[in-house]
Amino acid sequence: MYEFGALNWTILGTYIVLTLVMGALVGRRVTSANQFALGDKNIPWWAIGISVVCTYVSAMSFLGGPAWSYKEGLSVIAIHLNYPLVIFFIVAVFMPFFYNNGLTSIYEYQERRFGKASRITLSLIFLIKQAISSAAVLYATSLILEFITGIDVTYCIVIVTVIALIYTVMGGIAAVIWTDVIQAVILFLGAFIIIEAVWNGMPQPMTEVMQDLKSQGMTNALQTNLDLSQVTTVWAGVIAMTMFHTTVYGGNQMMVQRCMAAKNMGDAKKAMLMMGYVAFFIYFVFILLGVLFNAYYDGKEFENGNTIILHYASEYGMPGLMGIIAAAILAASMSSLDSAFNSMATVSVSDFYKRFYKKNESEEHYLKVSRFFTVMWALCIIIPAFMFATSTGSVLEILSKAGSYFVGANFCMFVLGFYSKHITEKGLLIGVAASFLAIWYVAVATDIAWPWYCVIGVLVNATVAYAASLLLTGKQTEMHLYTVKGQQAEYARLNKPIKEDGWYVVPGKVDAPCWGLLIMFVFSLVLLWGINEFIENAPMLINFIRICSVIVATSVIGYMIYAFKRSKQSNKVEQVS
Repeated sequence: MYEFGALNWTILGTYIVLTLVMGALVGRRVTSANQFALGDKNIPWWAIGISVVCTYVSAMSFLGGPAWSYKEGLSVIAIHLNYPLVIFFIVAVFMPFFYNNGLTSIYEYQERRFGKASRITLSLIFLIKQAISSAAVLYATSLILEFITGIDVTYCIVIVTVIALIYTVMGGIAAVIWTDVIQAVILFLGAFIIIEAVWNGMPQPMTEVMQDLKSQGMTNALQTNLDLSQVTTVWAGVIAMTMFHTTVYGGNQMMVQRCMAAKNMGDAKKAMLMMGYVAFFIYFVFILLGVLFNAYYDGKEFENGNTIILHYASEYGMPGLMGIIAAAILAASMSSLDSAFNSMATVSVSDFYKRFYKKNESEEHYLKVSRFFTVMWALCIIIPAFMFATSTGSVLEILSKAGSYFVGANFCMFVLGFYSKHITEKGLLIGVAASFLAIWYVAVATDIAWPWYCVIGVLVNATVAYAASLLLTGKQTEMHLYTVKGQQAEYARLNKPIKEDGWYVVPGKVDAPCWGLLIMFVFSLVLLWGINEFIENAPMLINFIRICSVIVATSVIGYMIYAFKRSKQSNKVEQVS
């Protein structure tokens, strides 16, 4: 057991108290179920954007990212190359559908497009998938407390659940977003302290370290072989994981709900765009950290790879560092837990309780029920969290693999709804069932890597759904209102403006900042190629990184200036009106 010490306990305790106080302060303004789910529609876009970034990026990155790349090398980053492509599609298509229609649960779209059964199906998929992934997050957090206190991980699971639950029940989505902002500061402070310490603490000059890592294949991030049994190839990252992450950010209540709390469409899009511009670099930091740990520890085996960063922090000896790291990892995981609790409660109330049980109760009643479901789901995820406690592999990889089983159904139920003319509810649900059977067979009978489950599920789902729809209901004569073409036609028919404050409000149109995401995607490939190519030539590598840093800084600053200008114009319009 590591001797945590008074200073570290003070740092960790201060973070926990600050989080609970924030929840209490925000919670005083929550008087309805709508406020619990969407806030007062006055949260600034940058806070929502930080919350979006932290909720998924932080969930397993601090522990699972280094654990995975410690064994696999920099190629793990291939799984995260796709974020600019994903956010490009989500901002152009998903966001207008959800925001314009004033949805509390995004799965209400399914009922409007297909029918009641589709809405129930997708809501259940979300609840099951989110319960599993939240259990993994809870387990990861509990590892920290076990490592630093010696308390058994099963007891730690209960303790962490109670902490995250308290402020989420009090403040709803507003508490989730503002505590995420605090958690982001702590998370990245801890990450950069550790990476700076490892970088400067190598027993050999860094140029020699990187050359040794290259000779072992640890710095080759762009593996282009076509072996479908390998997880971390460029093709898996760009093709398969683009589908995976599209459902994570576009078809996931937990991610979209905070954007729905923005005051207008422009702010909702800006919040999501932040993820597209910064996600790759954040993941790169954590994955590079694992590669550096491999050099630092000379590739030695750990009983549990998820605790590598904790071992290093305890050995480094900097006063208070272990407290910062413990708070950072706790913040990382709790930023996902609180979001999960809130979104699962929202779906339970909107898609089930209010829809089928009590339809016409007061907002105060639904607020009480929302808080009840928050508690209920927090208790439910404890059981699978105990199951994760027996795992010694990377929790990031385990979480991604579990989620891949659901992607085919999730992706198709939204994307086919957006674009298909002939697919109807009966055909769609038959396709969903077929995709689950196909993925199950592939998982147990082949050695195909889990990222490709997404592609297989989508292909089977789309093909079966199309054929079954034609067989059961025949061809449709008109595009549905809730397709992209249907929405565009409706805007034209009503002569409604397709832009507000410079941002498109009709789906299928691409805003100017989105094109920068495609540039960022190409840049990330060039960056990864250059790092591996110039490792043996230190001056060229340094100059290359400097050039890349300038490009990144220019792109991010340019986007921020554009976003702030749009916000300023929007505020002026509101004042005039």
